[in-house]
Amino acid sequence: MFLFLILHIYFVSFLDKPEKSAPALSERAMEQRAKWDIPTDQMDYPVSPMYRNELTKAGAKIYHWSRWFNGVTCEMDDETLEKVKGLKFVTGIELTRDDTKPGEMPHRALPIVKQEPPVTQDQLALLNLWDLHDAGFEGQGILMAFCDGGFQNAQEMTCFRQKELELGHFDFTDDEDDFYGETGAHGTECLSTVSAITDEYYGAATKAQYYLMRSEEHVTESPKEMDNLVAALEKADSLGVNIFSVSLGYYYFNNSEWDLPKSALDGRTTRASRAATIAARKGMLVCAAAGNEGNKEWQSICVPADADSILTVGAVNTEGALGAFSSYGPSADGRIKPEVCAVGVSTSLMSPYGFAMFANGTSFAAPQIAGLAACLWSALPDENAMQIRERIIRSTDRYDEPELGQYGYGIPDAWKAYTMKLPMGIEPSVVSHQDSDVRKIVRGDQILIIRHGHIYNLAGQRVE
Repeated sequence: MFLFLILHIYFVSFLDKPEKSAPALSERAMEQRAKWDIPTDQMDYPVSPMYRNELTKAGAKIYHWSRWFNGVTCEMDDETLEKVKGLKFVTGIELTRDDTKPGEMPHRALPIVKQEPPVTQDQLALLNLWDLHDAGFEGQGILMAFCDGGFQNAQEMTCFRQKELELGHFDFTDDEDDFYGETGAHGTECLSTVSAITDEYYGAATKAQYYLMRSEEHVTESPKEMDNLVAALEKADSLGVNIFSVSLGYYYFNNSEWDLPKSALDGRTTRASRAATIAARKGMLVCAAAGNEGNKEWQSICVPADADSILTVGAVNTEGALGAFSSYGPSADGRIKPEVCAVGVSTSLMSPYGFAMFANGTSFAAPQIAGLAACLWSALPDENAMQIRERIIRSTDRYDEPELGQYGYGIPDAWKAYTMKLPMGIEPSVVSHQDSDVRKIVRGDQILIIRHGHIYNLAGQRVE
């Protein structure tokens, strides 16, 4: 029998950032912004410490905050909630986790374990990645982040050259599980497709440095996990991460009131997908798994795979045939999703117990594309994230005739991506979803919020 301690957690939005402060960016991040002529803006400045302190005084327990969406994720009881509703600088309160008991969770991967030790030649050969390796480009100088539900035994596995390449780890959950504990096999398996080296195994970008991040919680499935992902993306941005790989997906939750309609998969509805788009605008290349719902009732991609200007990745086998489970696009607003595919059917990877195995899932295809991007970017260090993304898409086998379902533009060719002549003037084609036009109004005895032309109450519910 398991005892689940579920807390009532909210995302609280703030009116403004009243204090003058420096951008919440590392020296590396600032250097990269200057290199690619990406200006700092309001999103780069931290959430007001004064506002955070006021919430703490009211009794809120703050887990993390978002400078991009100017708010905090916090735990509150009913008494605290009423106090916070009355704070003048609070513009919205959204319940993101309650006491709904866990049900059946979406499958993150579909494991198939075989006895013989697999090798990675076929899956890297499908991407024509060996030619880039032979030319000496294996991710040197590129900083990556892998975001998942934990990384079981990763700190002990010699195949990851941990002391050389891992720069640190961050946990954005409130789980009590150990970051490297038994619940994190999925993250370790995803990481191995990029970073592992053994006598029988070679990853896609074994010389790239990386951070490990945990946003997925194991005690429940709630929108709070999407805000955890936002926190991870913001941290990666502040560290100057070049490539962010995430093999998580969301569309339904323990509390069915939070379930997403397919119309929400437009890249502009959930904070997680909006954050992935913002990360792209800030100079990061985000690679996200399309999802494993293609042969299930949902069928479609998940959040954050719907985000604009990222690379969403579907699954094929080593012959290039689609996996039936690979989720379908397009996005709700008609964009091609997934953009590209990699081996996610019988993917060769390393288990947390140190032996090689096969497993299925777009989860394992996404980090391979992230690894390809790292190798390509190490070969072309003066190009920006959108140029690297454009090269990958233009190198695909169906670039001229993309498919709107599971295949998108198809399978990239790493060497073709490197050697092609890229058209001039590739710029980030992203939309900024800033909440700069928020203001309060008083109607009778109610305080209401006007945001983007719509009216909301203090609970964040749209009333007009």
